[in-house]
Amino acid sequence: MLQRHAACIRALLIRDLMVRYGRENLGFIWAMLEPMLLTSGVLVIWSLLKQPVIHGLPLIGFVLTVYMPLTMWRHMTSSMVRLIGHNRGLLYHPQLSHFDVVLARIVLEFLSTSIALMTIHFVLLATNLTEPVQDWGKLLAAWLFTAWFHAGLGLLIAAATERWETFEKFIQPAQYLALPLSGVWFMVDWLPSRFQELILWNPQVHCFEMFRAGYFGEGVVTHYDPLYLAAWSLTLSVLGLLALGAVGEHVRA
Repeated sequence: MLQRHAACIRALLIRDLMVRYGRENLGFIWAMLEPMLLTSGVLVIWSLLKQPVIHGLPLIGFVLTVYMPLTMWRHMTSSMVRLIGHNRGLLYHPQLSHFDVVLARIVLEFLSTSIALMTIHFVLLATNLTEPVQDWGKLLAAWLFTAWFHAGLGLLIAAATERWETFEKFIQPAQYLALPLSGVWFMVDWLPSRFQELILWNPQVHCFEMFRAGYFGEGVVTHYDPLYLAAWSLTLSVLGLLALGAVGEHVRA
């Protein structure tokens, strides 16, 4: 059973790569280059427009901790919109289910974004534009939490947009509205103390804070709770899987 699912996921990964990036030119490499180009472009623009240090943090390192988790968030959620409906033809194969389609997309987005993160970091490190990661264990844990949380959110989006097509129109506005409160552009310690406790109710803030704790180390004050983040991620995952199961009859109709 597990071998069958693994073979299905592998086949769907290859298909997704070929459909999205083609066989010619750079082909599959675009899966990694796309997030790399976005982050690199922002790094260049911010370096030209802003001071090299922001609130005591090196600008390039801070931008990297902004846009790589943000890219994970964007890819894990935006790619789930109407994903099942767009791949409905595949479901005529008895070996495939809509769960396989969704899982394959999650794996693809995680791998491409992770490779982009590692490539950008080591290029910046080799050119002396950034400092080494201070705590790889904590950074990896934060990266996995970020992927888990947004994958759970993506499951719900995949189910909701399959069941109610109009729901698709609310995804992008909701993402833009969530940005100012997500911890993307600030660290909790920069806020007035009366706002810090409030902002920490948002689990996405914990993703960014933990990622920066791993990247910059103990020299930077961070606020996050892994158990709180794990509880949210688990809840979203369970709800997302239940929601996908509930749309099963609608998918087969």
